[in-house]
Amino acid sequence: MTRPDRHKTPTDTTKLRVLLVDDHPMVRERLAAAIHEQPDLVVCGEAEDRFTALDLIESTKPHLAIVDLTLKQSHGLELIKDIRSRHPNLAILVVSMHDELLHAERVIRAGALGYITKQEATDKIMIAIRTVLGGEVYLSEKMAARIATGAVGSRRGATTLPVASLSDRELRVFEMLGQGHNTRQIADDLHLDMRTIETYRARIKEKLDLKDANELLQYAIRWMQAGGNP
Repeated sequence: MTRPDRHKTPTDTTKLRVLLVDDHPMVRERLAAAIHEQPDLVVCGEAEDRFTALDLIESTKPHLAIVDLTLKQSHGLELIKDIRSRHPNLAILVVSMHDELLHAERVIRAGALGYITKQEATDKIMIAIRTVLGGEVYLSEKMAARIATGAVGSRRGATTLPVASLSDRELRVFEMLGQGHNTRQIADDLHLDMRTIETYRARIKEKLDLKDANELLQYAIRWMQAGGNP
C-alpha cells in the first residue's frame, strides 16, 4: 500500500527519496516519523509486499529502499535480489527483527548495503540510513568483523546456529514450514514442483540432524514462534 502524497512537500525535489517496505504499519510510521525530521530526506512511498514495492520503485525512483525480511506473501531476500537485478544503483538497507548472525551476510550477499535490527534506537537506524546512502556498508561491529575475517558461512563451526548452514532457499522453505504451510502450498508460493520442495526438506533434515518430517515440523514451528531467532 502506498501513500506518497501524504509525505510530499514543496521542496521534495531537493530531498533524497526513501521507500519503506514493511508489513507492519506501526513500523513504517515510526521510520517515516524519524525520516521526516531530517531536512534532506523524504518518504516517497510505502509497501507491505514485494510486488507493490517493485511497482513503487519504478514510479517514485527512490534513492534508498528500507526493507524488512518478513513481507506479506513474500520474503525480503527475494525482493532484494529483484531490486539488485533491476535497479543496481538503488541502495538497500534491511531493518528487521531477525537475528543478525543468521541473516546479515545473506542480505549483503543478495545486494543490500546494510543490516540493522528493529530493536535498535531510532538515532542508530538513522546512522545506518546515512551510511548506506553514502554508498558504504552498515553492520554492527561484531558482524562486520565476522564477515571481514570470513568467519560467517565459510566454516561450519564458526557459528552455533545450526540453521545458519541452510542455503537461502532452504531457509525460506524451513520458515514456511514453521508458518504452517504444507508441501503443496510451499511449492505453489515458490513456483516450484513438489519434488523440489521434498528435496529441500530432505536436505534441511540432514543439515539440522533431524530424524523425520514431524521433528522437522516441530523444530520449524518453534523457530518461527521465537521470531526466527536463536
